[in-house]
Amino acid sequence: MATLFILTDYVDQAIAQAVYDKLEDDTFAGRVLPCKGVVAFGTTLRECEDELRSTLEDWILVGLKLGHTLPVH
Repeated sequence: MATLFILTDYVDQAIAQAVYDKLEDDTFAGRVLPCKGVVAFGTTLRECEDELRSTLEDWILVGLKLGHTLPVH
């Protein structure tokens, strides 16, 4: 029987919609557009991706605690 991890699936689907930009100083910025305010920066693309995932997870947990609805992907 398969185990469902709804929050993990939500994060994965949101991260799949992330947009990354290389900045003038050769660092990276990432955003998850459907999730307002989810932005992260890193010196490498990988670091930016990891930071963005962490930021998104925190954003979801705070939003749920405050009773906000999550965007549907």
